[in-house]
Amino acid sequence: MASNQSSLVSLQEPSIDTDKLSYEIFSILESKFLFGYDDPKLWKPKQVIPEVSVTTTPVSSEDTGVHAVKNQRGKICVLSIDGGGMQSILAGKALSYLESALKVKSGNQNARLADYFDVAAGTGIGGVFTAMLFGSGSDNRPLFKADDTWRFLAEQGKKLYGRKSSSGLVKRILNGGKTSTSEVNRTTGFEATIKDKFTVNGRDLTLRNTLKPVLIPCYDLSSSAPFLFSRADALETDSFDFRLWEVCCATSALPDLFEPVSMKSVDGKTRCVAVDGCLAMSNPTAAAITHVLHNKQEFPFVRGVEDILVISLGTGQVLEGSYDYSKVKGWKAKHWARPMARISGDSSADMVDHAVSMAFGQNRSSNYVRIQANGSNMGRCGVNVDSDTSPGNIKLLMGIADEMLRQKNVESVLFGGKKIGEQTNFEKLDWFAGQLVLEHQRRSCRIAPTVAFKQPTPKTT
Repeated sequence: MASNQSSLVSLQEPSIDTDKLSYEIFSILESKFLFGYDDPKLWKPKQVIPEVSVTTTPVSSEDTGVHAVKNQRGKICVLSIDGGGMQSILAGKALSYLESALKVKSGNQNARLADYFDVAAGTGIGGVFTAMLFGSGSDNRPLFKADDTWRFLAEQGKKLYGRKSSSGLVKRILNGGKTSTSEVNRTTGFEATIKDKFTVNGRDLTLRNTLKPVLIPCYDLSSSAPFLFSRADALETDSFDFRLWEVCCATSALPDLFEPVSMKSVDGKTRCVAVDGCLAMSNPTAAAITHVLHNKQEFPFVRGVEDILVISLGTGQVLEGSYDYSKVKGWKAKHWARPMARISGDSSADMVDHAVSMAFGQNRSSNYVRIQANGSNMGRCGVNVDSDTSPGNIKLLMGIADEMLRQKNVESVLFGGKKIGEQTNFEKLDWFAGQLVLEHQRRSCRIAPTVAFKQPTPKTT
């Protein structure tokens, strides 16, 4: 009886080689039938070679490393760009430095951010930067370099924003919501400048003309809900495909500066009355991560945040002194308009940063980087740095951005608020560029593809 039990146990216990073969077969079937991959070269199973003798040649550490890379799922690289303060000069400067670091570490002087990131999300001017870096013409290459982002603001500031009215949102409220002539002129100037950037050979580029998945939010007044412009949706149907220049205007339509943007999809079936994306999503990092986790068609092997590599670019802030309670308690509605907008935007961005940091848990130091500054004293000069578009103020903003990137990085601590890190923002960007290059190099060695991007189908005329 004992011998029968031992025989039964030996029959039920599969060998290690059988387990490996079963795993390979299941992976092939899962990939073929769930995700639609049918390339036999891509999914060729490894042969399981049984051991011939007890004494085998030891495997070198190099072979073990290659084998480990082949079986990795890889990491999805995500870029998130905040909208809001300082006219996003800080984010533009960070993007420029990151792309320069990629060129050095990869040895490719033609490297672009779109070559290394799989998903990009941006709100406000950050949304404009996203469209610039991932929009493409007929050559399947990005329209702009990262250095063009902040230079675009510096050179086109007057055309983009024009002359700001001194009364702004409060005056419109008192006038029953009517739009002033100055606001209409600013809106027209902004649209004309943006449209020129996203028109190629007389053709308006749309969300379908972006190289990788992009996410750009706005707030839709017609539905009283946030609206997220998405390349993935645009490739599915023309009803969610919008012109890039209109998307940029929608996510940048600050109520204090511009009138709402009335827009429709390329087939006219979806309509939207959009205002500033920062009102709905001042920090789009969480939306980008959620998109990756649930988009199994383009990112089939992502199991959780451990498979995602994220960099989130903040806008920084200029220290204008804390709010004095003795003065604040006497403020009327007109005094609260701008502080409320700043407090709401900064708090929302910080809360998303803290929540994302908590979600990454033990991986937050290796998979999540937030570039945010602790403020600058250069703003204590009597100039409203966020609204003044004069050349002198733009130069001031550029100096503030450079100063902030040299600061120690501000880190969110799990259940502990924030702390000043050991590395500067420049050092963090440099480290992250190395991670991007390493991930890019490893993808050519892996058995399974890390991403499977949807490609736009040619439209029939």
